[in-house]
Amino acid sequence: MKLMFIGADHEVTGSCYYLEAAGKKFLVDCGMEQGENAFENKPIPVPAAELDFVLLTHAHIDHSGNLPRLYAHGFRGPVYATDATADLCDIMLRDSAHIQEFEAEWRNRKGRRAGKETFIPAYTMEDAIGLIRQLVPEHYDTIFSLAEGITARFVDAGHLLGSASIELWLQEGTVQKKLVFSGDIGNLNQPLIRDPSYLKKADYVVMESTYGDRSHEVPPDYVQALSEVLQTTFDRGGNVVIPSFAVGRTQEMLYFIRQIKEQKLVSGHGNFPVYVDSPLAIEATTVFDGHKMDCYDEEASDLVRRGINPLQFPGLRTSVTTEESRAIN
Repeated sequence: MKLMFIGADHEVTGSCYYLEAAGKKFLVDCGMEQGENAFENKPIPVPAAELDFVLLTHAHIDHSGNLPRLYAHGFRGPVYATDATADLCDIMLRDSAHIQEFEAEWRNRKGRRAGKETFIPAYTMEDAIGLIRQLVPEHYDTIFSLAEGITARFVDAGHLLGSASIELWLQEGTVQKKLVFSGDIGNLNQPLIRDPSYLKKADYVVMESTYGDRSHEVPPDYVQALSEVLQTTFDRGGNVVIPSFAVGRTQEMLYFIRQIKEQKLVSGHGNFPVYVDSPLAIEATTVFDGHKMDCYDEEASDLVRRGINPLQFPGLRTSVTTEESRAIN
């Protein structure tokens, strides 16, 4: 058995682990390094075409964003992920490929004037679509076989819709070892999604530790805090602009605003409109809607059972096209 840390080693982004066991070569996660040089990520020091499969903890780009690059270099094996992670990767990897191609086009346009060499994107939309076709969705809490001597199970990590910690059993001869890859672990009592499931036994644990030395304070009452901002701003004739990550945070904001409207916490302004001005956020919200029963926590699931969509409310409007986005102004 062999384990090698490729990414997120002495750094936060670019999670990627290479393993050899039971005659197979595989990765856990294949994330993009993010920051100033996100478009110049280091090559993966393993021949992509020799990999048998990949296990993916969740869809965030710092864990999944280099998967299409594997495809571009010859990887054609399955990528195992939870159902929700597979659906999120479908939209997020396409979006990442679009950014890669746009960045390359911009750099080349600028570089031609300076006589610089052609900049090649890390991967293309064709690579992303090819990789997406290799995604194999698996249910939470179900043991599945990857090869003779290798089995795995996804358990809820409570970080993002579909996020998982991975239990991995490796058998070589008479020796069996259990490895756990924590993935990113969420806080307790997050809106919408379930709390993380904590595993109790393993021979080895590979643990994310971004906030490992920090004690989290009790979170504020977000609904109350947001309603106060809305009330104050509307009272003086203003508009509220909320920058938000398209996947995860936007859906949390919709969840809070639905509660604010239902409880009538903003008085005197009737059915104020809410615009989601992001095609990716709109697509992600559709993915969330498709995983109400397998990923939502008890509070959100109770709303669903009562016929209430936790992410929908009167006055919600979406802008998909450039023209619709401009019309908001």
